[in-house]
Amino acid sequence: MGVVLLIISFNINPGPAPNATLNQLIEFGNHYYAAILWGAWLQAIAPVLIVLFAFSLVKLSGATNSLAGWMTMFGAVVLMIVSLIEITFYIAVVFISPKIGIVINLNAIHAVQHLYFIVAAPTLFIALGAVLYRANVLHRMFSYSAFFLGIAFGVIGMVFLLQLVLPMWVTAIAGIQAIWWLAASISLIARSGKLASA
Repeated sequence: MGVVLLIISFNINPGPAPNATLNQLIEFGNHYYAAILWGAWLQAIAPVLIVLFAFSLVKLSGATNSLAGWMTMFGAVVLMIVSLIEITFYIAVVFISPKIGIVINLNAIHAVQHLYFIVAAPTLFIALGAVLYRANVLHRMFSYSAFFLGIAFGVIGMVFLLQLVLPMWVTAIAGIQAIWWLAASISLIARSGKLASA
């Protein structure tokens, strides 16, 4: 459900043009006012459900007292914080007074997006990969792919650190994690009978 809400949130708010003027930003905010706010709401709720799923994987793996389990929970909390900070600026950007606030809040959104690649996604996925590697909750492929995603996101964070505004294709790459969560949840549902009997 969290993945579905996340996908909807990305699709209802197209985002302003990269080089939009202040007047164009104001016009965009007025035109997409409801879409921006509903997108923010969806993007606040969706990570809660994804974090709940991550916590469930830690619990099912018996890793609640392990370092990898604690780091997964830490990474999930950091991901949630980064998401909430970004969403706060989504909401703040629709305030049209003072007008300069629109530009400041938009710049803050661009700045916060770096945190996803620098710390949030790498911490969560690398730690979760370690949790799943030691457990029989999901197929081993999910452990390896979690490691890969965590490392890849971290590398992207370093490579694009000096670009204040991440290219659109880079922020789109963050959507790959939704595929991982969806595939993991489907796999867990498929294996739930086997896990229950074990």
